[in-house]
Amino acid sequence: MTVEIRVPDLPESVADATVGNWHKQPGERVKAGELLVEIETDKIVLEVPAPEEGVLQSIQFERGSTVTSRQVLGLLAAGSVVGMASEPATVDTSDADIITPSVRRLLAEKGLTPAGISGSGKGGRVTKEDVERHLAALAAPVPVESKVLPPQPAIKVEPVGETQTTSSLREEKRVPMTRLRQRVAERLLDAKNTTAMLTTFNEVNMKPIMDIRKGYQERFEARHNIKLGFMSFYVRAVTEALKRYPIINASIDGSDIVYHNYFDISIAVSTERGLVTPVLRDCDSMSLAGIEHGIKSLADKARDGKLTVDDLSGGNFTITNGGVFGSLMSTPIINPPQSAILGMHKIQDRPMAVQGEVVILPMMYLALSYDHRIIDGRDSVGFLVTVKELLEDPTRLLLDI
Repeated sequence: MTVEIRVPDLPESVADATVGNWHKQPGERVKAGELLVEIETDKIVLEVPAPEEGVLQSIQFERGSTVTSRQVLGLLAAGSVVGMASEPATVDTSDADIITPSVRRLLAEKGLTPAGISGSGKGGRVTKEDVERHLAALAAPVPVESKVLPPQPAIKVEPVGETQTTSSLREEKRVPMTRLRQRVAERLLDAKNTTAMLTTFNEVNMKPIMDIRKGYQERFEARHNIKLGFMSFYVRAVTEALKRYPIINASIDGSDIVYHNYFDISIAVSTERGLVTPVLRDCDSMSLAGIEHGIKSLADKARDGKLTVDDLSGGNFTITNGGVFGSLMSTPIINPPQSAILGMHKIQDRPMAVQGEVVILPMMYLALSYDHRIIDGRDSVGFLVTVKELLEDPTRLLLDI
């Protein structure tokens, strides 16, 4: 029985998708539920498993092809292992009379044909040992021939003060952009062209939070089974500041301003396919441990390509932490339709004036990019100062003051 392998139902906001890596090739045996191919959209990567056990017969769309929802990607010959051993499509029938059933079964399992395999049996028949030797030869590394280059003539240097050098090999490599990176590029360019984006800066003394982490890290990890990081403090401080400045948590819809009375914060995560911003929802009701677990879960799913459309949908405000890569200062770009984004940066010891004395403190720059069409300077600066004050005195987060 032939089973069609189809593109999964795509989200309503996704018109088409791109075929990614095929993990199986025609002639290979697959188990039910085993990954066959990846389908990449501009938001997520979908995995297409084998609907039944059998042999992959054909592939209709190769890597890089554009497909739509429910299109047929390939055909699968369904059946058990015994059924596949006698599947005529997997072995060349012209050679069937000179090979034994055991050899035919082995050829079917490995997706091979007798052609190209030297037979050592009676009358030149291909035996099981011949097939195994052929497979071993295919798996063996190809020896690299070493060549002794002839001596090169010395480069003559003219006595005119100039040094002559041989030209190095200049190469170029062209790689198509992933759907995700294309979409990110479109959104960032759209944000630059359609918003009145402005960035304001401040700096924060991270010593109080670093002291808390140093004093309570072991007990926190033993109690909650996760490390106490900086992001949980950032999220708590941002959530409290959003409560005090609701315009930062709002967005523009046509000629209306939409105020959100919930606090869903997008966390920027860098992956091999591009930058994604999964959403941590209802941050106002989460503890520090809950925030840490939520961020770790989203980051793991992002790096493994397991994010769903729901994980990426929504979000009223974004936090991006370029400090993990060593960035000292940057101007982050707004994530539409949001109205603001907060950039955190590298924590670095710097001399600071404290009560008339120079003190070395671990300082970090904060950068708030915002849409000036909806957010005025007073609100943006007030929001950023609130985040600074809450981070420099974390006790205020517990006392709600």
